[in-house]
Amino acid sequence: MPLVLPGQEVSLNEPGRTFERHHHLCGYAALVVEGTCEEAGDRGRFTAQAGDVLAHRPLDAHRDRIGAAGALIINFELAEPLDGSFGRVSDVDEIVRAHERDPHQAAAMLRAQFRPCSAGDRDWPDMLAEDLVRPGPIRLDGWAANHGLSPNSLSRGFRLAYGITPKRYRFEQMSSRAARIVRSTPTPLSMVAADAGFADQAHMTRAMAALFGLTPRRLRRLS
Repeated sequence: MPLVLPGQEVSLNEPGRTFERHHHLCGYAALVVEGTCEEAGDRGRFTAQAGDVLAHRPLDAHRDRIGAAGALIINFELAEPLDGSFGRVSDVDEIVRAHERDPHQAAAMLRAQFRPCSAGDRDWPDMLAEDLVRPGPIRLDGWAANHGLSPNSLSRGFRLAYGITPKRYRFEQMSSRAARIVRSTPTPLSMVAADAGFADQAHMTRAMAALFGLTPRRLRRLS
């Protein structure tokens, strides 16, 4: 799954369009101007409508499905993360008008207006996703039994919600967490690998190369 850019600053998406799970190198915010967009990402699921903002950290992954009426979305690159994964702005039309004149001014306006909000009702796939993000081992068969699910139902239901299996989701979380440390700190790669839960540095290198198309050393040079 190679890294991709957020896309055009203004994105007009046809009804029902699906973007399969993918990672972005840089953090960015997607402001929904018209229509709806259902997102399942590394920090939960959210159905965004006009005025909603989907915020992404560097190297986050997500899958998106455009609603039945299509969607007009403006993407803003983020040098610093927003205070939350999901949120709303108070005056989407003002930001749109500002974007037509000066995208940088519009980005500052979005940051000033942004107010975080919760992802809404959570189902068991969202609770499992939260547990898979946390460091330390997790037994999926035990988790399934504790929530009245069979292992097969757990894997199938999570895949329907997030686009990948729980095991793959955990692997991606380990890799993304390590990659963010590699990009933002001078910590020796061997220490990053150990702290992230990899068997060794070589294991981490293979994981990042497979997921992002970049080794840790190349990723660090991009910082």
